[in-house]
Amino acid sequence: MAIGHFIKEIGRGKDGARALSREQAADLFGQVLDGFASDLEIGAFCLAMRIKGETAEEMCGFLDATQQRLTKLQICPTSIQRTPIVIPSYNGARKLPALTPLLALLLAREGLPVVIHGTATESTRVFTSDVLAALGIAAQTAAEPLIQGKVVFYPTALLNSGLQRLLDVRRVVNLRNPAHSLVKLIQPCEGPQVLVTSYTHPEYAESMEQVLCKMDYCALLIRGTEGEAVADARRTPKMTRILHGHATPAVAHQAGALTSLPDLPQSCDAQTTAAYIQAVLDGASPIPQPIAQQVAQIVELAAAL
Repeated sequence: MAIGHFIKEIGRGKDGARALSREQAADLFGQVLDGFASDLEIGAFCLAMRIKGETAEEMCGFLDATQQRLTKLQICPTSIQRTPIVIPSYNGARKLPALTPLLALLLAREGLPVVIHGTATESTRVFTSDVLAALGIAAQTAAEPLIQGKVVFYPTALLNSGLQRLLDVRRVVNLRNPAHSLVKLIQPCEGPQVLVTSYTHPEYAESMEQVLCKMDYCALLIRGTEGEAVADARRTPKMTRILHGHATPAVAHQAGALTSLPDLPQSCDAQTTAAYIQAVLDGASPIPQPIAQQVAQIVELAAAL
């Protein structure tokens, strides 16, 4: 068994399992991504980590292995080089409109190259790729240089097919695995980049912050809107800036809803959401205040690199 000795350490149950070192985690995850582990081993790995939970060191090791194997995206050379913005999108919309494309297009309007990457993980949600397609932005089919002021969407399989296979395990066992957290932390671009990412539950905020600091990322971490890395248009979520290994509050969290709520669409289907986003971009509808604040923080972070 290629990773059997690692499974023996992590698979002893919640109280008996032992954490792997960063180097061991990188070795294990690299073998999984490269296809050296059997389906049985991968299932055992996913379930063992689900029960044990990942440490920050293990997640850094998983990231080390993943970063070495990603298809890296270049920036199209121009006279003015702008820092690319990376937005993972894996949760989609369940009740609220998926406004990750609005965030991305507002950033592109600031002249920044923006990369969204993701894949559909459930069959009952509306995903960012659906809304982008309704806006005329098709998914990439090959790695191409990023262009200033343009939004592109990369399916996860194009960045790393092994990572896509690991995400697909959820469709079989109906449980999340480390890949679902990992994809929200990858850096697919060459050189400096700003990662805009999110957590779904408050208990994940501290662990993600630790990993981002250990990896020396430049990032904006927020409480996600139905898991998406875009500020809730109805309230100001907690936002944390990560820069040079340090985390600092970016925007003060305001409990409850805003005093003046945006006129959001009642339906979250792709066509309706795309029409609302286009109305905001055209100036026919105002930019929701929390998203405008998020854009300002990201632009400031990009200028700091």
